[in-house]
Amino acid sequence: MRVRVATTALGITAALLTVPACSTGTKPDTTPSARTEKPADADQRTITLSSAALATRLLDESDLGSGYLRKPERPARHDDVTVIGCPPLSKLGGDAATGGSLTFPRKAKATFTYAGSSSEISEELYSDSANKLSDGIDQIFDAMTGCPTYQVVAGGTPIDITSQKLTAPHDRGDEQWSQLLTFSAGGRSIVVKQVAIRDGSLLLVVSGSPALVDRHLDKALAKATATS
Repeated sequence: MRVRVATTALGITAALLTVPACSTGTKPDTTPSARTEKPADADQRTITLSSAALATRLLDESDLGSGYLRKPERPARHDDVTVIGCPPLSKLGGDAATGGSLTFPRKAKATFTYAGSSSEISEELYSDSANKLSDGIDQIFDAMTGCPTYQVVAGGTPIDITSQKLTAPHDRGDEQWSQLLTFSAGGRSIVVKQVAIRDGSLLLVVSGSPALVDRHLDKALAKATATS
């Protein structure tokens, strides 16, 4: 089945990462985290933020430390992609299956390279009602639960993709997702870790080299959810 999908925002070796957005993750553990908060804090967590406001909450070079360089954003491209071996994913179609660019209108993102290497980290922020954020992501992740391996053909290039569900960071936010993705094509493989955390009306997605995701996830969440 042919579907139209947007190129993901990860930017880690573009030839391997021109894949449908469904590659963002697996079904999350939706057990709410235990948290104690003041009424004012609870009100802040339900406010829907504009794209401009979200952009100010993204990590920057000063947050990440030395060796990081922000990549310029590329215009979104849409490619014909054939999904093989995952009927639930094929049924989604279009941008609904795009992990790197979810269809929520209020969003911001940034991608950084590290130390001149191929290692990268990408951060995306989205804001909408809690229900809309959860429902929108669940559509994608439900399809992924039955497709731990599948293939896409993008621009004539077959890309084998495997996904492995990881233990999500239960002590952060209201809902959490985590998985490890392996993209293989042309004799090369790239491993990408993705962690998504919903906190109230805000969704954080951090993707990239596993070590960099682990190093900066807490910092990204703290800045994204800061109320002052």
